[in-house]
Amino acid sequence: MKTLYVLVAMLLISMNSYGDDSTADKITRAQSAAHPAISKQATVLDMDGKVLKEGTNGWTCLPGVLSGDGKPMCNDDVWMKMMKAIKTKSDYKVDRIGISYMMQGDAMVSNSSPYATDKNNGDVWVQEGPHLMIIVPKEMLKGLSDDPFNGGPYVMWKDTPYAHIMIPVKVEK
Repeated sequence: MKTLYVLVAMLLISMNSYGDDSTADKITRAQSAAHPAISKQATVLDMDGKVLKEGTNGWTCLPGVLSGDGKPMCNDDVWMKMMKAIKTKSDYKVDRIGISYMMQGDAMVSNSSPYATDKNNGDVWVQEGPHLMIIVPKEMLKGLSDDPFNGGPYVMWKDTPYAHIMIPVKVEK
């Protein structure tokens, strides 16, 4: 499992860095991604894979991911495995539900591909506020919208092995 943590952290550090934040700042930011009942007992990893706080509940929180916006997230083990697959561009087949929290929102991302970087590529781009992400076996996604502006849950990255359900939890004002 430690190898998985290091690989995911390498993915994240390649996407963002935070300079001189204190360990306490990083832990606080990481734990803000999920309900305290989850995040306070979670392992917290720094962006370089260093364990900032050992956890006891199987969850992993990270102080920031993706762009310079550095939004924190907390993941169960299924999501951590998926993040490793994204980093290595490996196929990924989920066999059970996986949950990720991003209660501080997310950066602007493509709704079509985790690898898209050009906002002018024709994809639909979205910057979601606080949300949950749920990954399930792909056959369970049938019938769900992939429109991020439909006013409710939607499928992100639907034509990839990393397809998952985005669930907005409150409207940003």
